[in-house]
Amino acid sequence: MAFSLFKRSGEKQPWDVKSLREAILRFIKESLQKIEGGEGGHIKELKLFIVADAEDKPIYEGAVYVHDKALFKNEVQKIADDFDINLPSDWTLDVEFTDELPAEAKRIPDLDAAFIMNTRKQVAHNAASFTAYLRILSGEAEKEEYLIKATDPKLYIGRDKKSVTENGSFRLNQFVFPGESRDESNKYISRQHAHIEWDGESERFMIFADEGGVPPRNKTKIHIAADGKMIKLNSTQIGHPLSEGDQVILGESAVFLYTTIANR
Repeated sequence: MAFSLFKRSGEKQPWDVKSLREAILRFIKESLQKIEGGEGGHIKELKLFIVADAEDKPIYEGAVYVHDKALFKNEVQKIADDFDINLPSDWTLDVEFTDELPAEAKRIPDLDAAFIMNTRKQVAHNAASFTAYLRILSGEAEKEEYLIKATDPKLYIGRDKKSVTENGSFRLNQFVFPGESRDESNKYISRQHAHIEWDGESERFMIFADEGGVPPRNKTKIHIAADGKMIKLNSTQIGHPLSEGDQVILGESAVFLYTTIANR
């Protein structure tokens, strides 16, 4: 079955999944060819952005193997191999369906899609400027919303601002649920409940339960937005990478939302 995707000229170009995939890969190939001469080793991240309405989205999804992302990455890797473009072993490919193409991305002719190649240095710079928000949904914290940055040190979550650790030093919480609050949810939050830190390797924020946030004391659970599953953090050594929309439950019923979208 062929779909009709609008060209910028206003005319229509019929596409099926295969021809659309070939058009996208052709553009990626041409972009990669421009970095021959050993420069491919500096590439860390390829990003494809797609704007598609309800009618056109299924063909785009099929073209980029949206249900098996490794297949599309393999197609790009074949191009790199064919043209001796030495992409590093840890290069990544991200395909994002969005409402608007980023201004800095290079538009793919005749398609509602755009492409970006980022070097390792650019990715590091982008990661350093990454921000997110912790939005309180249940329980009473000192703020309704906390801004966190990739450049922040380890950020502690707990009841009250400070507590004495086992070695006699003081732990200072940055995300504070006051113990004197009348909100019942606060009573089940430990003084040393959890912490969040930026992981440079995965380029994501990680949440770890601390001694007060694992059984047999209090609990730390995460409701995963992507699939609706609930996981429990039962070890202080194993953290969980936070994704858009995840909800973290502290104790019995205090909840905060992890999001990269500012509250307008």
